[in-house]
Amino acid sequence: MKTINAPLHGTRNISEFVCKGPIEKMPRMQVGASSAARLASQKAWAQYLFLSENKAGIVDEWWLHTPSGLWFVARRDTRTEEILQTWLPQDYEKQQANTKKQASKS
Repeated sequence: MKTINAPLHGTRNISEFVCKGPIEKMPRMQVGASSAARLASQKAWAQYLFLSENKAGIVDEWWLHTPSGLWFVARRDTRTEEILQTWLPQDYEKQQANTKKQASKS
């Protein structure tokens, strides 16, 4: 039986979860932008919504625990399907900020 160790629920059967895709930075719409800038922005949104990299390797993804409605982040190796780590969204943001801070010190 395949399981996921969810942040609040502990180890649960994978059938209780749905993967909603990789975490990606959303494009920003510029208010009052020219029509050319809006068109570029539309292209960025189309890329964000419909074209994915489908990376083989370690990916951070949004996951949903369907019985409770809990959204969380999982780091998964797409080559092996192994879930390496899970976080609540706020803990993931803190972890990312600490990683960036440590990288800037190097």
